[in-house]
Amino acid sequence: MTPSPVFEHTDARLGTFTLRTLDPAADAGLLHGWVTHPKASYWMMQGADEAEVAAEYRRIHEHPHHDAFIGLHEGRPAFLAERYDPSRVELDGLYPARPGDVGMHFLCAPTDTPVHGFTLAVITVVMEFCFADPHVRRVVVEPDVRNAAVHALNAAVGFEIVERIAKPEKDAYLSVCTRERFEAARTALAARAVQGVTR
Repeated sequence: MTPSPVFEHTDARLGTFTLRTLDPAADAGLLHGWVTHPKASYWMMQGADEAEVAAEYRRIHEHPHHDAFIGLHEGRPAFLAERYDPSRVELDGLYPARPGDVGMHFLCAPTDTPVHGFTLAVITVVMEFCFADPHVRRVVVEPDVRNAAVHALNAAVGFEIVERIAKPEKDAYLSVCTRERFEAARTALAARAVQGVTR
């Protein structure tokens, strides 16, 4: 039985996006194709087999401070999202945590027919999901310093790079987005979208 959606957001141009809780067993085959694809190199699971992918997401599923979701676009699986407590997962001891901090990761499914603006829509949906919790004040991320594409996306939704940090598996840019910065970025993106339509 497919898990029920936990969040839904409608993009004015691209339609409906939903998130449902990830099922480590049922979704393992789907995830394996995504996380081992060459375009997912920064996910660092290139050599994993399906059993290893299932085990990793079972670990996340059972973790008290980390969870994962399958994102759907118009009802079809299209991206992976993770949410975590950065003071306990990923960034434990590496930054000055504050109450109301939440961390996130996202990965778009590989496709042979990319849609312009899709990845920006996905990160916006994941940010909307994070801030739907009224206790969340900041979203904190730690992308690889070499991942220029995600740095640009992060900036577009309101993230600021705080500092470069050394993690065991990578050098990362600790980046933070407050609720206020996200709301301002969302307004700016909506205005640009309207301008694009009316030109």
